[in-house]
Amino acid sequence: MTSTTSLFHPVEADVDLLTENLKQLVSARHPILFAAAEYLFGAGGKRLRPAIVLLISRATTDNQEISDRHRRLAEITEMIHTASLVHDDVVDESDLRRGLPTVHSSFGNRIAVLAGDFLFAQSSWYLANLDNLAVVKLLSEVIMDLAEGEIQQGLRRFDTSLSLEDYLEKSYYKTASLIANSAKAAGVLSNVSEKMAQNLYLYGRNLGLAFQIVDDILDFTGSDEALGKPAASDLKSGNLTAPVLYALEEHPSLEALIEREFKEPGDLDQALNWIDKSEGLPRSRELAANHARRAGECLADLPKTESYETLINLTDYVLRRLY
Repeated sequence: MTSTTSLFHPVEADVDLLTENLKQLVSARHPILFAAAEYLFGAGGKRLRPAIVLLISRATTDNQEISDRHRRLAEITEMIHTASLVHDDVVDESDLRRGLPTVHSSFGNRIAVLAGDFLFAQSSWYLANLDNLAVVKLLSEVIMDLAEGEIQQGLRRFDTSLSLEDYLEKSYYKTASLIANSAKAAGVLSNVSEKMAQNLYLYGRNLGLAFQIVDDILDFTGSDEALGKPAASDLKSGNLTAPVLYALEEHPSLEALIEREFKEPGDLDQALNWIDKSEGLPRSRELAANHARRAGECLADLPKTESYETLINLTDYVLRRLY
């Protein structure tokens, strides 16, 4: 599978610079967060979201140069993403992320919550200083969407009445909104047409949904080591994803196991067996592939540069994570 290092070749040096800048931005004024910042931005993340912002910056400017405002937007995007992960791990009581201890398990809940709050606050400050109201609105909406997605997920645990549309809406709020709105914001900073800005939004929306669906498939097919967290953790916690929703259509008896929260011996193993034998995983792969294909189609009007090719290749990369 193509590594993200080679995949992001046109902006590889820019992503490395972004990572170092983030460590300085977070820890410079708040030494107590220095260790947390080193961990947050040195934990081997793919930097997918800021890389997309940087690639769109190159793809939508005549000289294919990345402006300071685009760089700051990329940093803001990663700050928001990281803040949401820190808070999610506290809420979910997750001990591992990317195979490493989470911030709250290393530094305690107090520092984790403060680190997440600080990242959200600092991202809002830098966002305001871009002096672009349209971009401020786009990224402010993302912060609201992240909270909405987390609330929806918390309220719908073990809820077998959840529809596929509900699942996709929650997936948009939790994952795709940031990619979609930051992609559009990058275009806005490049002064692209309204039509192109909307196409960039749809590219990010569909890519983000494909990415989340693939993540949800890997929760059943990946190893603990590959996932960096226990396999089937979403199902155990009552977070019903596409493979489960499709499997419920074929195995109605799965509903009873979910609604009693797998409290009887053998419940979870039986549920996993039914999901594995159903069409849930193949249908979820098809759903992810459809969104990835639609993402690529949204870029048809972009100039055919190296950055454009990389953005197209990202749609394949998302799906190749399954194999």
